[in-house]
Amino acid sequence: MNNFKSHFWYTKSQRNGILFLIAVIIVLQLIYVFVDFSSNDKEEINSTEIAAFEKEIDSLRKIEIEKRKPKIFPFNPNFITDYKGYQLGMSIEEIDRLHKFRKGNKYVNSAKEFQNVTKVSDSLLNKISPYFKFPNWVSKKKTKFFKSKSNTKKETEITTNDINLATQEDFKTINGVGVKLSERIIKYRSKLKGFVIEDQLNEIWGLEDEVAKRILKVFTIQSTPKIDKINVNTATFKEVLSNPYIDYDLCKKIFDYRDEVAELQNISELRNIKDFPQNKYHRIVLYLKAE
Repeated sequence: MNNFKSHFWYTKSQRNGILFLIAVIIVLQLIYVFVDFSSNDKEEINSTEIAAFEKEIDSLRKIEIEKRKPKIFPFNPNFITDYKGYQLGMSIEEIDRLHKFRKGNKYVNSAKEFQNVTKVSDSLLNKISPYFKFPNWVSKKKTKFFKSKSNTKKETEITTNDINLATQEDFKTINGVGVKLSERIIKYRSKLKGFVIEDQLNEIWGLEDEVAKRILKVFTIQSTPKIDKINVNTATFKEVLSNPYIDYDLCKKIFDYRDEVAELQNISELRNIKDFPQNKYHRIVLYLKAE
């Protein structure tokens, strides 16, 4: 009986211990579930550091992007290549319009003219036009042109588009033509008794091809000069020598040939003369005839 009680008491005590342990476990689980053990200070510190780190990365990324962007240096927009146009942000159509314009030996001389030719947007023009660099003579002419509104019309006005009637002041309105060159054009025109062929303009000493082309865009042969042709069969040596395309040696050869044949039946016989400048024939016969 005593042994039975003893066994019963031991079992009861053990049961109480088990219940106590269960209660402790439950309490610990409740604490784990409902109590926040994380540190707010630690989270705040970590989030601040992360934000600063991300900001630093963004800053470095922007610097690297800027470094990779192609730098734009001053340039003449008349000579934009396909690659250069692509770098500037121009479309293929805009680049092609510029190249087509330039094929006609034409030049853009201002940002506005560049836009008129290429049709680029205002935003792109504002972005790239500060880098446009035109020749010095373009800049000088712009300064003169915009000096005052009262002088603008006076400085650019011409009296005629006829190259045989234009004055020295008319020619001076062309880019690249100054006092001396305009005077030279007038003198040579007088010597020729007027321009008959546009290409005669290229015979003027010191007149560059590009400047001649600019002149011919404004001035053309509208009134053909009246030239009294000299009869090569009756003319004196001095009269033939007055031909602007005949020098002393050629004049002597013409008279030697005339003495040999007695009389030229046709002016084209001049071509039979030894060492006759065939490339000047059409210009020479502007002033000679054979009758």
